[in-house]
This record gives sequence, C-alpha cells and structure tokens, in this order.
Amino acid sequence: MIRAIVESAFQTGCLSVESQGLPHQVLATKSYDSKDLTALAALDEAVRVAQIKREAPSSSLLIKLPHSINEADTLSKGGSCTIAS
Repeated sequence: MIRAIVESAFQTGCLSVESQGLPHQVLATKSYDSKDLTALAALDEAVRVAQIKREAPSSSLLIKLPHSINEADTLSKGGSCTIAS
C-alpha cells in the first residue's frame, strides 16, 4: 500500500490529504517491508525539495521515518512517531 501511495504521488506530483495519513495506519498495522520504508524516504525527500506538492500545508511528511523495520516495530510498540513541523 505504501508503495502505491508513493507511486501515485510521483505520477501526479501531488500528495493528497487522505494519502498523507495512510502511512501511519500501515506502520501501525505492521503491513510493510523494507521497500516500503525506502519508498517513504524517497517521498519525504521529494516533498522536502518541492518535487511533490502536498495538499495540506507543511514542508515534510507527517511521520518520523524509521531507519529500519526493527525501528518501525519499536515505534509501533510504544515509541513515538513524531509529527514534523
């Protein structure tokens, strides 16, 4: 699911408000793999350099990306996913 969101954002050049919340849900349900984390990192960078525009105001994605699947598991078990400002 994450890769589909990222692919769509790169195709359209826009990340919808609805799509911005989906990575939170996917990470919380642990329905992802290392390729999804790589795709999220690419999307985050594209948003930061304004290659992809966001419908909601902000300069970065809404989540702190884990560096690995193990870190993502730790975050979902009680660590915090911080909202970027």
